Amino acid sequence: MIIKSYELDKLNINKNKYLLFYGLNEGAKKEAYTKLFSDKKGCKILKYEEKQILDNPEIFFDEVSSKSLFENQKSIIINRATDKLASIFEKILKIEIDDIILILSGALEKKSKLRNLFEKKKELICVPFYADNFENLLKIAITFFQSKKINISQSNINLLINRCGGDREILKNELEKIEIFALNKKKVTESDLFKLSNLIEDYSISELVDSCLSKNGKKTIHILNENNFATDECMLITRTFANKLKRNLKLSKDYKVTRDINKTIINAKPPIFWKDKEVVKNQIMKWTPDQIIKLLSEVNDIEYEIKKNNSISLKIISNFILDKAF
Repeated sequence: MIIKSYELDKLNINKNKYLLFYGLNEGAKKEAYTKLFSDKKGCKILKYEEKQILDNPEIFFDEVSSKSLFENQKSIIINRATDKLASIFEKILKIEIDDIILILSGALEKKSKLRNLFEKKKELICVPFYADNFENLLKIAITFFQSKKINISQSNINLLINRCGGDREILKNELEKIEIFALNKKKVTESDLFKLSNLIEDYSISELVDSCLSKNGKKTIHILNENNFATDECMLITRTFANKLKRNLKLSKDYKVTRDINKTIINAKPPIFWKDKEVVKNQIMKWTPDQIIKLLSEVNDIEYEIKKNNSISLKIISNFILDKAF
C-alpha cells in the first residue's frame, strides 16, 4: 500500500511493521525516521547495509527472529536496498514477528520487485521520497531565516540553495552554521556565505566527475593523472557523483517529456550556471533516466566499499570512474 511521507504520523506502527522508503531524498528519509521513532522510548534501532545482509543472511535472520528481555521493541533499517533483498524479505514475511519494525530504504526503479510487492499488499507500507525541488528548499531556507530573524537577501538565499546541490540535508547543515555565525551578526552577506558554506564539490573533483559522466575517457584519465587525490577525498567524489546524478535524473526525465534539450536546461530549477550548460546537456544525452538510477545505486555501493576498505579507497574509486568514463 502506498502512502505519502506526511501520512506517516497517522500510521499504526504496531499494525504495519514493514515499510519501504524508496527514492533519492535521503534528507527527507532521515526526517521521517526521527518522526517515526520520536515516541518509541526503549526501542532499539539497528542499521544495516544491504551488502551486510547478503554476505551473512543467517546472522540477519537470527537478529530478526530473536527477542530480548530488555527491549520493548526493535527497529531495523536496511539502507541501499535493491531487489537482491526480495527473496530474503519474502522469507521474513513467513516468520511470526511481534516486536520488530523493519524498514527497507533504497532508490528502486518503477519496475522494482520490492516496490511491486509493497505496493500491492495492504499490510506492507510503501512510501516514496522524491527529490526536493527548488521551491521546497527555498521554503525551508526562508522559514529558517524568518524564525531566526536573520537578514539575508533573496539572491543570497538562492545562492545558498544552488550550492547545496538539491540536498535538504546539506542545506540544513549549512543553515546551522549560519545560525551560529549570526549570533553576533544579524545580516549575512554573499561574502559571508562563501566563507561559511562548504563547496559541495572541489573544482578538480567536479571536473573529474563531469568528464566521467560526459564519457570523456581521455580527459578523465588526464585529471586522474594530474591530481593527487587524498584518501579522505574519495567520499567527496562519491557525494559529487550523487549530487550531479540526482540533478541529471530530474533533467533527463524532463527532457524525455519536452524532447527539447535547450528548453529543459533553461527551465531547470535550481538554475544551471551558464558555464555548465553545455556539459550538462552532453550528460543528459549520454544517460537515460533508468541508467542514471542504476548508476546512483552503484555509487551507493562504491561508497559502502570505500568505508569498509579505506586503505584502498583510491583504487576503488579510480577503477569505478575509469569503468564509467568509456
